[in-house]
Amino acid sequence: MEQVKCECGHVNPYGTVLCESCGKPLEHTAKPLLDMRYEGSARRSQTYNKTIIDKIWSFFSSVKVGVWLIVITLIASAIGTIFPQKMYLPPNVTPAEYYEDQYGWAGKLYYELGFDNLYGSWWYILLLASIGVSLVICSLDRVVPLYRALKKQGVTRHESFLRRQRLFSATSMEDESFLETVKQRLAKRRYHVREENGNILAEKGRFSRWGPYVNHIGLIIFLIGAMLRFVPGMYVDKVLWIREGETKEIPGTNGQYFLKNEKFVFETYEKGKDNPAFNEAIDRVGSGMVAKTYQTTAVLYKRVGPTVPGEEPKLKKVKEYRIRVNDPLKYDHYALYQVDFKLNELNKMSFELIDKQTETVFGNLSIDLNNPKPSYDLGKGYRVELLSYFPDFYFDDDGNPATKSRVPNNPAFVFKMYAPDKPKGEVSFVAIRQTIEPFGDNKYKMAFAGVETRNVSALTVRRDFTLWILGVGGAIFMIGVIQGMYWNHRRIWLKLVNGEVLLAAHTNKNWFGLKNEVRAIIEGTGLMMPIDQAEEEKKEAQGGKGNGATK
Repeated sequence: MEQVKCECGHVNPYGTVLCESCGKPLEHTAKPLLDMRYEGSARRSQTYNKTIIDKIWSFFSSVKVGVWLIVITLIASAIGTIFPQKMYLPPNVTPAEYYEDQYGWAGKLYYELGFDNLYGSWWYILLLASIGVSLVICSLDRVVPLYRALKKQGVTRHESFLRRQRLFSATSMEDESFLETVKQRLAKRRYHVREENGNILAEKGRFSRWGPYVNHIGLIIFLIGAMLRFVPGMYVDKVLWIREGETKEIPGTNGQYFLKNEKFVFETYEKGKDNPAFNEAIDRVGSGMVAKTYQTTAVLYKRVGPTVPGEEPKLKKVKEYRIRVNDPLKYDHYALYQVDFKLNELNKMSFELIDKQTETVFGNLSIDLNNPKPSYDLGKGYRVELLSYFPDFYFDDDGNPATKSRVPNNPAFVFKMYAPDKPKGEVSFVAIRQTIEPFGDNKYKMAFAGVETRNVSALTVRRDFTLWILGVGGAIFMIGVIQGMYWNHRRIWLKLVNGEVLLAAHTNKNWFGLKNEVRAIIEGTGLMMPIDQAEEEKKEAQGGKGNGATK
């Protein structure tokens, strides 16, 4: 690409619209006013379009593309909040069945489209990366040529550059004594004044032009922080369901930490006994429904020694804490929050092996519903085998017994009972309030003898090493917003040409404020107030339309 040399002698990069030094238009255009958005500088996306790299650069440099990427990401993020993400589902449930059972066809579609794990999906991460690429390319495509053009702008500007500014006036003046007054007033208003051969360039607020690009830097840092959340070890947000008396590995800690649930406490307000302010709420929702305390008495353990597969870990107690809502257990950058609970979950069920006719009891057994044994020896030749176990029992479409999940909400069993007089055994299907003997009447049966329950606590495990990155990105973004919103880039040019004083002014925003400032600077100097040529064109266009309508 050949460079373009202006008549002032300055060599401009190919694609430059206005000379970087004198501002003379290098391309013929019918528009009466100059487009000053990027000082007429050469942008790569508008000058190179040959290779695949050029086309990719041009695509991502488009502001429309960036906006659409953000809109698509926001819509996807909003859809991801309609139903809970997979990580927040109850333990040991099948996501495909859960979404359909809980939310019907909408839940099934939600799962099939992959929105159940939206924020960890490859296409969502790709959207975030595309936004980052768009921000980087958009910024580089504009900020580099804009900086070069502003850095190289000369004091002496071409006459056509001044005449095609939005604010412009030409005044016949023979006496140049007004120049000192104007310069003093400009300096008083904090303009940086440069003078060359009687020409003046007064400028202030240039730093506000970089506000949008500071915004972009903040957003890029923010996106980097968001994407780092998918790097192992940088971010943990898991749910731990743990039963009373149970010790489990804390998810996201790589087997380093374990937690024991000593006891879960759930208390409610009682009318008349607690604060009277809660009486109205108790009357509205019912006694025992207004929660007072959710608390998990927990013990935190740390693994000691190396990890040996198949061997029980050696644990060392490091902390005991009562976890409450908004009062998490914190240790080693991890925080465990109380978020949910389940009261009276079935834990153990007891049965007795009896003779159906004589009601004679030949022994009893207790089944751990979370870890049942395959066989139970009752002594004296009596024993029971557990052929099948359905923790959350239901009949499927074919009429066969199945389970919805591994949580013992509705346990059912297939027993095979052995006795001295029944060496081949008898098979019985036993569920709550239901017993089926598939091979005819049995002599023996398993009679329900009792049940044990325990509470289950749900804790959210969090660790976030990206929070400070998100904070830095957000702070830089706000600095850019303030920088670009509360300041503006203003320039005023004065040029003496054959007894005439050409006055032009430009700002990137707030033209009303610039007009008032120019008026105050030239007051009493004899210079004419610049005309807003954009408004004049608008009035002429409206007048032309009006005349046409009248005719």
